Amino acid sequence: MRHDPGPAFRALHIPGNPFILANAWDLGSTRMLAAMGAQAIATSSAAHAFTLGRPDMKGASRDEALAHAADLVAAVNLPVSGDFENGYGDAPEDCAETVRLSAEAGLAGLSIEDAAPPDAAAYPADLAAERIRAASAAARALPRDMVLVARADGVMNGQYDLEEALRRIAAFEEAGADCVYIPLPPGFADLSRICAATRLPVNALVAGPFTAHSRAEFAAAGVARLSLGSALARATHRLIHDAAAEMFGNGSFTKLSESISSDTVDALLAKGAGA
Repeated sequence: MRHDPGPAFRALHIPGNPFILANAWDLGSTRMLAAMGAQAIATSSAAHAFTLGRPDMKGASRDEALAHAADLVAAVNLPVSGDFENGYGDAPEDCAETVRLSAEAGLAGLSIEDAAPPDAAAYPADLAAERIRAASAAARALPRDMVLVARADGVMNGQYDLEEALRRIAAFEEAGADCVYIPLPPGFADLSRICAATRLPVNALVAGPFTAHSRAEFAAAGVARLSLGSALARATHRLIHDAAAEMFGNGSFTKLSESISSDTVDALLAKGAGA
């Protein structure tokens, strides 16, 4: 096993000085992001599912997700965090086992949601907290550091309101989480309230309407980490969609002019391999 990347990853989580956790989906995107200045990489469950030809929330198994994450770990010399949905099981013991397996894969952190695929139904609050408690206990028992992120996804999924999400992140903090995350709260101003409601670093998702805000604005709200989720992968798929619609629609190819040269990509891949 390589050196423990956990302490360096943990040190990046500074409220008011957010780093960008760059979500990648294959070795090429991982190395390009590293070459362009990423300080840490994350998997994206949705983006990984797309590479398998599967929809989000019906994507990879735990074994597939861990193997994919291990590939990204081996691709760069940066901390890598796993986007591991609900921890790949409903029971607290399932979350604990996912933590242990994440360490074996060389990960510096992982996130666990309080929603069960495939319909994103929210777990009862007490079970959601117990799942994080079990994951935290497993993380603390490891011989290496592991940053555990507890997600309250019910606002984004339409399962509960922000007040319930705030109660949940308070319970997650008490249960031993290292970072909390309420993806896409109702408005940008709510981020300041979320950050004020916890002593833990807060992750914010840069997607949808939140892409209109700068890193400086997220910093002013008190955010410690900015993740991209599947937004970058979806932007790539947007270009595929638009280029294909043009090619197979009217027979023109102007969208392909937006590509970059092979020399540029090759240089970034080589640089990223050493990052």
